[in-house]
Amino acid sequence: MKKRWNEAEEKKMGNKLKFGVVGTGNIFRTAHLQPLLEHDEVEIIALCDINKPKAEKLAAEHRIPYVFSDYEQMLKELPELDVIDICTPNLYHSKVAIAALNAGCHVFCEKPDAVSPAEAQRMADAARQSGKLLMAMRNNRFSPQAQYLKRYIAEGHAGEMYTGRCGWLRRRGIPGKGGWFTTKELSGGGPLIDLGVHFIDLAIWLMGNPRPVAVSGSTYTKFAGNELSDSVHSNFGEKQENGTFDVEDLAIGFIRFDNGASLQLEFSWASNVGEEMNFVELRGTKAGASIKKGELQLFTETAGQLSNITPVFKGASKLGNHGKHLYHFIDCLQDRAEPINTPDQGVDMIKILSALYESAETGREVRL
Repeated sequence: MKKRWNEAEEKKMGNKLKFGVVGTGNIFRTAHLQPLLEHDEVEIIALCDINKPKAEKLAAEHRIPYVFSDYEQMLKELPELDVIDICTPNLYHSKVAIAALNAGCHVFCEKPDAVSPAEAQRMADAARQSGKLLMAMRNNRFSPQAQYLKRYIAEGHAGEMYTGRCGWLRRRGIPGKGGWFTTKELSGGGPLIDLGVHFIDLAIWLMGNPRPVAVSGSTYTKFAGNELSDSVHSNFGEKQENGTFDVEDLAIGFIRFDNGASLQLEFSWASNVGEEMNFVELRGTKAGASIKKGELQLFTETAGQLSNITPVFKGASKLGNHGKHLYHFIDCLQDRAEPINTPDQGVDMIKILSALYESAETGREVRL
C-alpha cells in the first residue's frame, strides 16, 4: 500500500497510531482486522477479550504483543494507546467507550452506538469533554452507490426528498441463537437494533439528516423455536443450546421528521418472505431512488419521458465498506477529513430505536 501522506505530514504524525481492540469476535476478525493490519499508519498493539485464549490465538497469528481479558487493565497498563476499537456485544459499547475516552484514547465503535439513549448521550458527553474523536460504524454510507446517490441528491437532481422506505428482511437468519444477540440485556433488542441501525441511518443521511420528531412501531417474536437457516448471517455470534431468546424477530415502524418527511421501515431475522433482501427507497419531487441488494436505480423524467437509470460502478473494493469507514476515521485523526457521522447523530439514532420499542410495547406513537 502506498503511503497516503508526504514527508512533512509524516514528520508531523510521528509514530504510528497504536490501536487496542476490545472484542475479537466475528465482526472484528472479518471486517476490522485486515484493513487495520494493512494500513501504513496503524499498529495493533493489544487485543482484549473475555475469552482470553481466543484473543491469544489471534495475537500469535498476527504478532500482536499484548493480550488482556479486562479492558480497564489494558487501558491502565498501556498508556501509549491512541485508539480503542470496540467490537463487543452491544451492552458494553458505552462502558468501554467512556472508559477509553476518559483515558485519553480516540474511539471507534461497532454499531449500534449504545443500548439506550442515556448511554449514547454519556458517550457523546465523554467525547466532548475529552476532546477525543468518537465514531460509530456506519459502513453503508461508504458504498459507491450510497456515495453517488448522496452527491446526486446534494446537487439537486432529486428535488425535495419527502418520504422513503428501508429494510433488511431475512427469511431465516437469526444470529447466535441463544447467545448475546438474542439476549435483550446484552443486545438491546433483535433485528431492529441489529439491522435497523444500518439502513435507517443510511436513509436519514441521504435525506439530509432531518430531525426525528415522532415514531410508531410494532415488534413480533414468532420464530424463537425455529432451527432452520438460509442466511450466512446466522453464523454471527455463538449459539447456545437452551439459551435466551427474549428479543423480536420482526420489527416494522414509521418515523416522522421535523421537515414533514417520513420513513417506513421493516427489519427481520426470520419471516416468511421470498428471499433475503436489504433496501433503501427514497422519493423526491424530481426523482426517486432505490438501493436494493447493492444495485442503485434512479426513477426520473428525461426529455419528456419517464425513465429508469441504473448507474454502473466498478467492481467491489477489496477494502470493503467497513474498511473504508475505518480508513475515514484514521483520515479524520490525521486532519485529512471531517467526520462523516457524529456522536450527536448516534444519540438521535438510539432515541429512534428506543422509541420504536416503546411504541411497540405501548401501542402508541412516541414523540421525541
